[in-house]
Amino acid sequence: MARLLGLDVGDKRIGVALSDEGQRIASPHSVYMRVGFAPDTRYFEGLLHETGAQALVVGLPYNMDGTLGEQARKVQALCQRFVEAGMQVHYMDERLTTKSAEAALIEGGMRRENRRDTVDKVAAALILQSWLDSH
Repeated sequence: MARLLGLDVGDKRIGVALSDEGQRIASPHSVYMRVGFAPDTRYFEGLLHETGAQALVVGLPYNMDGTLGEQARKVQALCQRFVEAGMQVHYMDERLTTKSAEAALIEGGMRRENRRDTVDKVAAALILQSWLDSH
């Protein structure tokens, strides 16, 4: 098996997580500051190569009623660019992952100013771990 990258896509930042080679454990990796579709696509092509990951697991932000809203359409538009560039993309329901990540960081005693830089990659790890657990 190869590693997987998990992504928590936002308008300004993308949280990144990385699985182990056995695809059992997801770990926070980094936070990428978005630039635009083309540079973002090139960055993730390079990151897949650098980490040896075979695919992306991307959080899809469903509304609480199960429908796809505006943010989900933005995520899908970015992922369409990834697919066009030859990357394999899997979607995972990400409802409440950012809130769960924030709660875990607060419970762990992390100060507010440090949480902002950490919450996106922790949310990405929760998304990826959920996908790993379901497969």
